[in-house]
Amino acid sequence: MAIAQFDYTKWSARYPTLATYVNEGLGGALWDEAGLYLNNTDASPVQDVGRRGVLLGMITAHLAQLNLSAQQGGSDVVGRIASASEGSVSLSADMGPVTNAQAWWAQTKWGAAYWAATTFLRRARYVPGRPQPAWSWP
Repeated sequence: MAIAQFDYTKWSARYPTLATYVNEGLGGALWDEAGLYLNNTDASPVQDVGRRGVLLGMITAHLAQLNLSAQQGGSDVVGRIASASEGSVSLSADMGPVTNAQAWWAQTKWGAAYWAATTFLRRARYVPGRPQPAWSWP
């Protein structure tokens, strides 16, 4: 079975800011959690293991950023900053023009990058010459 393996050295080089707060053990746990969002088995919709590894790395970074505390550079603000003031401090955030499916991913730049990179997974594909539908019912 071909699965993408977590390589902390490569991941921390790609996401150095996060690696400051995410050690190898936590990174591995987040990588495993990323597998809940993108299948990391032979049944994955992303058959190229190298490409799947890059996408799982993006999900791992997204999960890491979501779990950072404010002292670690994280934020409890969900969404993009829509407006900000300085006097008497004011901040408002919104999800912008996104779908409900995209909203969770749009909370971090790595989640947004994953969403953009996986557009091909959300498009219908016509397979000519099939005498029956490509899907099956349970």
